[in-house]
Amino acid sequence: MAVQARDVAGHAREVAGQARDVASEKIIVARGWAAPRLDAAAHSIEEQLAPKLSAALSQAAARIDPTPAKSRKTPMILLFAGVAIAAAGYVLYRRNADQWADTLKESASDASQWVGQKTEATAGKVSDVVENATAKADEVGAKADARAEHTSHTSKRQP
Repeated sequence: MAVQARDVAGHAREVAGQARDVASEKIIVARGWAAPRLDAAAHSIEEQLAPKLSAALSQAAARIDPTPAKSRKTPMILLFAGVAIAAAGYVLYRRNADQWADTLKESASDASQWVGQKTEATAGKVSDVVENATAKADEVGAKADARAEHTSHTSKRQP
């Protein structure tokens, strides 16, 4: 009887090992089947149920909120006012820039005329100074010639 019991126990171990292997394979197959379905269910909840639930919760919160909802018109009005002010500022800037450019052109023209006049006046003064210097140089040269001649006459007289 002990031998029979050992045989039954050995056979039971073999059957248990085979059952474990079959169960392991079936679990892998079941997981392979269940994983894509669970993923699809998660996406379905995220895309369909969650937005509806979120909207319902937001509506419930709005109904029980004691403070009134702010108007959405105010930000839009401020935005359009800002755009209008920016456009007006740009127009004024361009107008002033054009006027400034015209003024700058006139100033440059006036400065050019002024420089031309100053150049002519300076040229006249330089010409006068050159004439005076030439006259003085001629005068000094004439005196030097006269002295040289005088010295040459006096040296001829003395033997």
